[in-house]
Amino acid sequence: MNYFSVRTSKFLFIISILFTVCAAVAQQNHGKIKGKITTSDGKPASEVNIVLKNSKYSTSTNDEGNFELNRIRSNSYTLQISLTGYETVEQQIVVADNETTTLNVQLNVSNKELQEVVINNRKSILSKKTQYVARMPLKNIENPQVYNVIHKELIQEQIVIDPAGAVRNAPGVVPLNYPSGGFAVIFRGFTTGINSRNGMETLSGRSSVGIANVERIEILKGPSGTLFGSSASSFGGVVNLVTKKPFEASATEISYTAGSFGVNRLTVDLNTPLTKDKNVLFRLNAEVNNEKSFLDYGFNKTLSFTPSIIFKASEKLTFSVDAELFKVNNTRPLYPTATAASGITNPGDIQLNYKKSLVHDDVDAKSSSSKAFVQAEYQINDRWKSTTLFSYVSEDLDYSYQVLPTWTSPTTATMRATLFGPISSNYTNIQQNFNGEFSTGVLKHKILAGVNYRYYTDTFSSTPTPAAPFRTIDVTTNFNPVRRSEIDKVLLAPVIRAGRDEYTFSGYASYVLSVADRLYAMASLRLDNFDRKESGTVPGYSQNSLSPKLGIVYQIVKDQVSVFGNYMNGFQNLAPVTQPGGEQLILDPLYANQYEGGIKAEMFNKKLSATVSYYKITNDNALIRQADLTYQQDGKQVSKGVEFEFLANPLPGLDITAGYAYNDNRIVKTSEANKAIEGNKAQDAPEDVVNFWASYKFQNVLKGLGIGVGANYVDKSYMATTNTFYIPSYTIYNQTIFYEQSNWRVGVKINNLSNKKYWSSWGAPQPPANFLVNLTFRF
Repeated sequence: MNYFSVRTSKFLFIISILFTVCAAVAQQNHGKIKGKITTSDGKPASEVNIVLKNSKYSTSTNDEGNFELNRIRSNSYTLQISLTGYETVEQQIVVADNETTTLNVQLNVSNKELQEVVINNRKSILSKKTQYVARMPLKNIENPQVYNVIHKELIQEQIVIDPAGAVRNAPGVVPLNYPSGGFAVIFRGFTTGINSRNGMETLSGRSSVGIANVERIEILKGPSGTLFGSSASSFGGVVNLVTKKPFEASATEISYTAGSFGVNRLTVDLNTPLTKDKNVLFRLNAEVNNEKSFLDYGFNKTLSFTPSIIFKASEKLTFSVDAELFKVNNTRPLYPTATAASGITNPGDIQLNYKKSLVHDDVDAKSSSSKAFVQAEYQINDRWKSTTLFSYVSEDLDYSYQVLPTWTSPTTATMRATLFGPISSNYTNIQQNFNGEFSTGVLKHKILAGVNYRYYTDTFSSTPTPAAPFRTIDVTTNFNPVRRSEIDKVLLAPVIRAGRDEYTFSGYASYVLSVADRLYAMASLRLDNFDRKESGTVPGYSQNSLSPKLGIVYQIVKDQVSVFGNYMNGFQNLAPVTQPGGEQLILDPLYANQYEGGIKAEMFNKKLSATVSYYKITNDNALIRQADLTYQQDGKQVSKGVEFEFLANPLPGLDITAGYAYNDNRIVKTSEANKAIEGNKAQDAPEDVVNFWASYKFQNVLKGLGIGVGANYVDKSYMATTNTFYIPSYTIYNQTIFYEQSNWRVGVKINNLSNKKYWSSWGAPQPPANFLVNLTFRF
């Protein structure tokens, strides 16, 4: 038995003992409170906060509006019932041993939607309710797939101003800002962009993404091509942004953040009904962000404008429309490489001043994205629903200067560059889903059937400098940074690639069978017909792909502890890759299979949520990045690992978010030409990743005051499968202190408390110790 197997076996054995002990404790009982909460229109109210004041007891309602509080000592209590957008209700109740107290409550709409997100009544960080992961009403503990949810309340508490800081709250997830300007995340040994928005395909390749309009971030683990398709997912999983939706109250939130390196960020969240009957609802989120780099040169300016409307055409038919305009003007991270003769093994060997930039502010980029999403939801009857969706996503790059320094020694770099642009990418998606459920005795059936049509078109151009470097920089001298005019003088003729046209037609279905609300079996299947038309000298390509997904869940303790297993398949019809020099590499489709098993728990009245799992992903015909950052498609790749997530609210006011992920991702087989890398670690695949955040909000004395502390550890990783140049491991510590009332909030955050020097997975230096101050008003 190898080291990994021993390590995994011991880890799973310890975790299984902990879950068993916790389950036994959870079965003990004193008195019980149960009931049902409905909204003012008589519909079940889910995720309502139920708090037994001056006690440790709290919970939330399920999808049917029901709740239970168990193992309560006999006494008189005040039960507080709250839901964002509705008036808070307090009711006196008496609990007796071995008896059940039952109550039903209807909530009334409040005009304090944003004000209700306060210390005691904010959405629980433990909530994993989502309609997107399974595309059907399926609870986390019923779902055989592992996923993480990062709520906007946690993002606000941590004073996070970009997606990189937000995604670090998920186990095993490492952020990455591409030199192209896009944003991606690394988990389970693979890289994926933020390619899904409210379950529909989106794009963050060259214009990145803002978070002002984010309600939560959902990170689905494992190949997810069956429901999301190949364009939105990687073999590691899918990142889905859920945006803020209009609601039936008038409310405004204005937030301003300032801090180190010239950070100035202003956001506005405006919500209002447009009609007296509240059948038309409007919400607008806007963000303006300006900041300098911690380097002597570098900047980032972003602007986002995201309006949304909900129109209730009838009791059964509802339309939702939302749009986004996102603009970026910034300097891009560099493509660093090192020659074998340089003696450089990691960025720490380079003797460039950590706060010194090789390029000037005018070596910049401008890009924008425009997105529109329309949804029509029709409730056919109590058990069947039709959802029709349309989305259009356009990403346009005006220009992007991207510089490639090659280090020939720790003090000397030769400079090359490429001017990218104009480039445009356009996606059109039309999707139709039918959801239904019915029962036959103790058997319950949930069904999803859908079709999706996708059309993609683009244009691409780039202008390289000569293969020979246009300049050599000795960092021991008082050198001048590279200017745009210097690059422009040596640019060659533009390389214009013929535009691409891709058509994908997909059909998919998912079926979940529940036996006595304990055993759940899932079977899903997707069929894709992919057609890429001839583009210049690149021949056309057409293929059919079949992607199955199987899963099983058994609840050891009903609604509290379950064991699960899954088989998931992923496939990718890959677009040509742009090499550092601007040329294109045409790629064949990829396939991967995952086997996974583990345990999920939601216990102690939902004050604890935990998941532990082991997975193995096998990918044939892997895409390999070489030491010079060029790509080659060759080899078999196996990624396996263990993930653990722990979310808890053990005491009123105390929240804990923690996770650990171990990943071993290797190239296990190659062709004869690449035998030297066989057995090597894959690129961008750190072995150990740890995340931790704990915050406490004072409940009585000093009520409104809160503190938070956290840490993130990322193991070393390699920039290429040659395993000659690595990114050192790092640990960063963060802390915040804040004071919050119903209509205002002030917070201070210190990032990287220990002033650690560290680099991104692509070798870009990251900010030293810095601070942010946030002031928020709610009306």
